[in-house]
Amino acid sequence: MFSKERSGCVAVIELNAPPVNALGLKMRQALSSAVHELEADEQVKAIVLCSALPLFCGGADIAEFRTGAVWDKPDLPDLCVTIETSRKPVVAAIAGPAMGGALEIALACDYRVAAPEALMGLPEIKLGLLPGAGGTQRLPRIAGLEVATRMILSGDPVKGDFALSSGLVDALFESGQEFRAHAIEFATRIAREGDPKRSCADMTVAHPDPKGFLAGYRTEIAPRSKNLVAPERCLKSLQAACELPLVQGLAQEKAEFAELLNTPQSRAGRHLFFAERECTKVPGVSRGQRPRDIASVAVIGAGTMGRGIAIAFLQAGYPVTLLETTQGALEQGLNQVSKHFQRAADKGRLSPDQAEAIASNATGTLSYADLADADLIIEAAFESMNVKRQIFEALDRHAKPGAILASNTSTLDLDEIAAVTSRPEDVIGLHFFSPANVMRLLEVVRGAKTAPDVIATAITVAKKIRKLPVTVGVCYGFVGNRMLEPYFREGSRLLLEGAAPKQVDDVLEGFGMAMGIHAMADLAGIDVGARVRQERRSEIAHDPAYQAIQDRLFELGRLGQKTGRGSYIYEGRTRVEDPEVVQISEELATLHGVAHRHIDDQEILERCLYPLINEGFLILEEGIATRSGDCDLIWVNGYGFPNWRGGPMQYADEVGLPRILDRMNHYRHSLGAYGEMWFTPAPLLEELANTGVTLAEHFEATKEKS
Repeated sequence: MFSKERSGCVAVIELNAPPVNALGLKMRQALSSAVHELEADEQVKAIVLCSALPLFCGGADIAEFRTGAVWDKPDLPDLCVTIETSRKPVVAAIAGPAMGGALEIALACDYRVAAPEALMGLPEIKLGLLPGAGGTQRLPRIAGLEVATRMILSGDPVKGDFALSSGLVDALFESGQEFRAHAIEFATRIAREGDPKRSCADMTVAHPDPKGFLAGYRTEIAPRSKNLVAPERCLKSLQAACELPLVQGLAQEKAEFAELLNTPQSRAGRHLFFAERECTKVPGVSRGQRPRDIASVAVIGAGTMGRGIAIAFLQAGYPVTLLETTQGALEQGLNQVSKHFQRAADKGRLSPDQAEAIASNATGTLSYADLADADLIIEAAFESMNVKRQIFEALDRHAKPGAILASNTSTLDLDEIAAVTSRPEDVIGLHFFSPANVMRLLEVVRGAKTAPDVIATAITVAKKIRKLPVTVGVCYGFVGNRMLEPYFREGSRLLLEGAAPKQVDDVLEGFGMAMGIHAMADLAGIDVGARVRQERRSEIAHDPAYQAIQDRLFELGRLGQKTGRGSYIYEGRTRVEDPEVVQISEELATLHGVAHRHIDDQEILERCLYPLINEGFLILEEGIATRSGDCDLIWVNGYGFPNWRGGPMQYADEVGLPRILDRMNHYRHSLGAYGEMWFTPAPLLEELANTGVTLAEHFEATKEKS
């Protein structure tokens, strides 16, 4: 767990509890005992707390938040007080990341030394919490109110140089073999001083107008903190640091932390935290599976998506070859890639030399023969099965043995694509989200015959290009777009029944969605959805009114933002209601025999979200997604679902599965034939709702069995 040794008058506690030196109960107990023991040792004049691992400490053991062990004594606030009140000065030696509770431990020390590249931060706000072990009270006393506020409210880390200039650390030493020795030497000097102790209890927050600053900061973050609970609690605790003695401020902070811990937003944040750590565990792919070597990448298609994918790989250091069908399209694609990096240089994100070097790693071709040496080839062409089949037939002829052949298809059957090759085991889906160089999500689509090492390679490469890989199975739309279908379907059907696009979008945006469904369709392009429906006509023919309004808008050439008209009129990017769309809705309602009526906001919310959730249950039943957290990661990171709600499946648990089931059955019966067609509850939803088991409990039990 850790080792203790002496170097002259300095005792060294070196944490060594892989993988992250988590501050679980056993670690807290052992550290507390060690500090008390060294405090009683008259030969020890100072203590250095350091780590044998590449990081200082990963902070609190978040798994304890689930069990309640976070409060077992000594809890983390207790340990910090033990360190702070020790009669011997304690020096935190931070050579690697010190996040959350780790930094709070360091703040309780009398001194802090760090490596220049060491990251230090308090990311609790990203879990819907505030720092609960003294972060809001000690950081403003040590580094100042403004630095503390920005670190705590953003959750983003700072590096050693900034930490030194702000007073967060007292000295910087280069990392490496000598770092520990420098820290011991620093502690030795401190121990020889007359009164080396420094307690935050003796410090006050120095700021000319703390109330004015915090009020201004509250106004500054208001647009991005709408609906969030934790930011205001953080500001309240920072205010307490300015006004109360340390002991009282710590008590208030601890109470606020305990209250936040039991909020839906904190549960949502922790759910997503654990979901990210689980999503790379893929059934049938062992943790020790060796990925294939990927040194060069090719992308087929130099349009918006293809360019974005190319940029993502170029930024990660991969050489990329773009393939197009015409010289004009190829030159345009390469020029846009080059311009992207030039803009990055103009904004100071890259040096001119860096931008030029990265852009020069992109080459172009019109011939599949020039892709013969590529290790990974990603098709990003038109969403048509015929087009995809032709491309993969060509790749099968020209790609080298062992090359991974990936499709960026968002809806089509990957197994049908793979079947045209002689090597379906090398075929995988890599569904990027637009803009591909910005959006974090990557759906990794596992075909029926995709080899385990191909999946392992996709996950490894995704991490290198800074994507979040979530592995899914083959079906229409995989996970994200399959769940989108009922959401969009109901958003459109509600217009036939009497709602207006703005009413629907206002309800969804009020719920927290980044964009309402009709605005989102306009942004993506009405023609995009029309093409997808064209591929699926036989599957939706049983509902004559299916997306009738969207189809009419397509016929009228109202393709969304790019034509200035869709469900809205666009003045630049500003959307304006269009009475003509209401008229179109009324005409089509009459044509299809749908009665117009008043629709309230609650019905809009339930009819858009509950079928989406129900589809998630079907996806889980079918094994298309491995766990509910995978669905949530996809919808939070790819479709604008509010992260503070944890994703649609976590939201279902918060609402209560019996409530979801009840309302699905309500609409199934109240909407007549249409309800029977689209509102049948998933068997898994019925099972869990009727037995009182949450999704979280269901998948925790499944994990324990496996």
